[in-house]
Amino acid sequence: MLPRSLTAVLTAAVTLAALTAPPSSRAAAAPDGDGCDPIDPAACLLPFPNDWYTDPDPDTPTGRRVHMRTTLRNASGAPVAPGEWNRADGFSPGSMLLSRVPGVDLERSGAAPVTDIGASLRPDAPIVVLDTATGERWPYWAELDANAPDARKALIVRPARNFREGHRYVVALRNLRDASGDRIRPGAAFARILGPTLPASDPLSARQRDERRVLADLAAHGVRRDGLYLAWDFTVASRESLTGPMLRIRDETLRDLGGRSPRFQVTRVTDDVDGLIAREVKGVVWAPSYLDRPGGPPGSAFHRGPDGLPARLPGNEQAVPFQCEIPRSAFSRPARPALYGHGLLGAEREVGAGSVKAMAAEHGFAFCATKWIGMADEDIPNDLAALADLTHFRTVADRLQQGLLGFVVLGRAMTRGFASDRAFQDDSGASLIDTREPLAYDGNSQGGIMGGALTAVSPDLRRAVLGVPAMNYSTLLNRSVDFAAFGKALDASYPDKLDQQIGLGLLQMLWDRGEADGYAWHLTRRPLPGTPRHRVLMHTAFGDHQVATVAAEVEARTIGARVHAPFLSPGRSPDKVPFWGIPRFGPSHDGSAIVVWDSGSPAPPTTNTPPAQGRDPHSDPRDSADARRQKAIFLKTGRVVDVCGGGPCMITP
Repeated sequence: MLPRSLTAVLTAAVTLAALTAPPSSRAAAAPDGDGCDPIDPAACLLPFPNDWYTDPDPDTPTGRRVHMRTTLRNASGAPVAPGEWNRADGFSPGSMLLSRVPGVDLERSGAAPVTDIGASLRPDAPIVVLDTATGERWPYWAELDANAPDARKALIVRPARNFREGHRYVVALRNLRDASGDRIRPGAAFARILGPTLPASDPLSARQRDERRVLADLAAHGVRRDGLYLAWDFTVASRESLTGPMLRIRDETLRDLGGRSPRFQVTRVTDDVDGLIAREVKGVVWAPSYLDRPGGPPGSAFHRGPDGLPARLPGNEQAVPFQCEIPRSAFSRPARPALYGHGLLGAEREVGAGSVKAMAAEHGFAFCATKWIGMADEDIPNDLAALADLTHFRTVADRLQQGLLGFVVLGRAMTRGFASDRAFQDDSGASLIDTREPLAYDGNSQGGIMGGALTAVSPDLRRAVLGVPAMNYSTLLNRSVDFAAFGKALDASYPDKLDQQIGLGLLQMLWDRGEADGYAWHLTRRPLPGTPRHRVLMHTAFGDHQVATVAAEVEARTIGARVHAPFLSPGRSPDKVPFWGIPRFGPSHDGSAIVVWDSGSPAPPTTNTPPAQGRDPHSDPRDSADARRQKAIFLKTGRVVDVCGGGPCMITP
C-alpha cells in the first residue's frame, strides 16, 4: 500500500498532470501503408502481440526481431518511439492477447472465463492458443475490458501459465457470438484473406501469404477455417533477450568483486531500538552503475555498448542505501542473514515495520533492505512521466534492473563484509550475523513481485518467501486499488481505453526485464546461467485489494509450485475448479509452494477491476504469527509445513 505521505504527493502530481494535459480525442487507427496490420483495423498494433510486427533476423535466438514502426500517440500527439521495444527478439512470455471484436458476448460464445480456466482447453473452445513447437493447447482466460465503453472494449486473452520463451504461438478466434446468439462474421480484410489467392498487386497479398502458415498450423491441429473470425501468430522473446542485460551487469559486477565484499560505509548505529530489535544499522553499499547519468538518478537509462548491452561509464557508481534490523537474540546466537524487499514505491526503512521486526525477533533473522530503485519513493515523478509518454518507460525498466543489482551487492556485503565491521559485532567482537548460513529473502507486495526476479538472478539466495506476490503488471494494474491515482495520469495522456490496453501490453515487454514475469521460467527450475536452483514459498491473501491473486496463481503454475490444501472453506472460491492446474499438497511439502491465507474478505471481482467491498487483507499474512512461523521453517529447511491444523489457513483480523 502507498504510504500516506507519498499518496499526497502522488495525488497532487496526478492532478497537475490532468490539468495540464492538452485536450484530445482518441488516437485514430493508423492509415494503410504505415506498417499496421490490416486484419484488425480498430487500432494500430492490433491484434497484439503479433509477428506482423517482427522481421526475420538470423542473429537472434528466435530468428526474429521486433520491428514496430507505428505505435501509439499520447494526448500531446507524441508517438511512442519504438526503438527500445525493437531490441527484443519476441514478445512478453506473460503477454495478454488483444483484439477488438465488436458486439462479442463471451458467455454466449462459450469463452473460458477466469472462473473456469479448464474450459479453455475444450476441443470446441471458441478461442484457441496453440504452441506450434509442441502442438500443446495453452490454457488462458478471456475477458472484455470492464473499464472501457462498449465501442472501445478490448477482447483480452490472458495466459494462465506464461508462454514458453522462444516459442511461436498461433491464435484463433472462431464461432464467436453476439448477445443474440448470432455468429459474428470476420471483418472485410480477414474475410478476403480467407478467400481465393489475391493478386500480387493487392494490398492484402503479403498479409495473405503470412496467414497461410498460421492457417496451416491451425488445420494440423484440427482448427478449420470454417467459423474463423481472426487468426494470427506471435513469437515469445528468448531467455537471452529477456534476461541478457541483467545477467551482463550481474556477472561483470561479481567478476570484478572476485569473491570479496563490495565497499560499504556505516553511517548510523542505533542500539536498544525496542523490545525486539537490539541494533539498527544504516549505511551505503557501492555498486557499479550501468546507467547513463552519474550516480544513476531517477530518469536514467542504461548506457549501452556496441553490442547493445549495458556498459558502465568509467567510474560511475550507484550508492545503495541500506538499513538493517538485528534482533536481541543475535547477541546470544548469531542471526541468519536475510534480505527484505519493501512494498509499492517505498524505501529501505520499511524493514523497520512491526511485522518484519517480529519475524526477526521470533525466528532469529537479521534483515537488511535497500530500495527497489525504478519503483521507489524517489521515482514517483519519473514514473508519472513514463505514463505521460510511454517512450520514457525504458528509464523505469532500466533502473529496476540496476535496483536488482543493488540487492545482489547488498547480499554480498551481508555475507562477506558486514561481519568485519563493529556495527555488526557484539562487545567481544563476534559477528552478530551467522555467515555460515545461506542468504535468505523475504519481501511483501512489490517486494513479493520484484523478489521473484531477484531470486531468479541471485547466485547467493537458495530460498525466498514472496509475500502477497504476483507477476505481470499488465494483469495487475487494472485489478489493484493502488493504480487508481496512476490511472488518472494515464487517462490524461492516453484517454482511449483501447489504446491503454495496447500501452499496457507494450509496457510489459520492458517491465519483463525488471520484474518476475520475465524470469519466472527460471525462478525455481531451469536456473539461469551462474545461478543455483531456488525454492520459493508464496503467501497470498484471499480477496487482496492491491495484488490480484489470480496473477499469483499464474506465477505458481509457471514456476511449478504446489498449493496447500485444503486452501479455502467450501463455497469461498467462485472458481469452478479452484487453483486449476496447480498440484496440491497436504501436511507438508519439500519444495516450492503457494499458501492461501483467508481473513474473510469477499472474493475478488471476476473482471479486470479492483475489489470494492470489504476490508483489504493485503497485510494480514505478514501480521500472522502462524504465517511467520511457516515462513521461518521454510527459509531454514526448505520444507513447507502445515501451521493451520489440517484445514484452510484462516486469519482473524
